[in-house]
Amino acid sequence: MDNVLLEASRNGYSVEQIGNTMTVGELIAFLTENFQEDQKIYISNDNGYTYGPILEDSFREEAAEDEDEDEDEDEDE
Repeated sequence: MDNVLLEASRNGYSVEQIGNTMTVGELIAFLTENFQEDQKIYISNDNGYTYGPILEDSFREEAAEDEDEDEDEDEDE
C-alpha cells in the first residue's frame, strides 16, 4: 500500500499572508474520497529532502487575527 505524502510549502511568515487554504471539512472529504483509511500520511519537506510524521500533538489552534481585534474592542467597552 502506498504512503500519502503531504507536500509542505512555505508561502509566508504569517497565516495572513497565505490566502486560501482548506478547511478541516474539506481536508477530511478530500482524504476520504482519494485515499484508503489505513494509508499512512507523512509530511514531505524541502522537495522530499526530509520527512515528518503527523501525530495528535502536531495540531494546535491559534486565534485568527480578526478574532483578536474583536476581543480587544470588547475589552475597551
